Amino acid sequence: MELDDVLWMLTALAAVVILLTRMRLSATTRQSGHAQVPGTILNMHAVVGVTALTVWIYYLTSPSDTLGLVSVALWWLEVIVGILILLRWLPGAGRHAAPSVDDSWAQGPSLSILGHVGMLLGVAFITYCVLAGKIT
Repeated sequence: MELDDVLWMLTALAAVVILLTRMRLSATTRQSGHAQVPGTILNMHAVVGVTALTVWIYYLTSPSDTLGLVSVALWWLEVIVGILILLRWLPGAGRHAAPSVDDSWAQGPSLSILGHVGMLLGVAFITYCVLAGKIT
């Protein structure tokens, strides 16, 4: 399998994670966990994600060093915001924590953990490819 194919598959998976995170956390029904994510943080996550995706796709079609570094920086910002949202969204385990509820997407936060850890690993691989000059 060619490196370009792997990068395009990671790009498609990143788009799915960004879209599903937006859809899942903007739902009006209760989610797994007890902390509601403020709309401004959710909007920032979506805007940074779409911007990172757009710059990254443009970089893949016409690589330049500056554009690659900008896209990597945007991807890392997206991952950090996503992980922080995920950490806040996980159910608490303390005596006074609100009980978690199941939602229609999955039993608990497993799907979100899979998506965000996958994004972390994907962005680490993308960073390696950009910094090592593997994309031509």
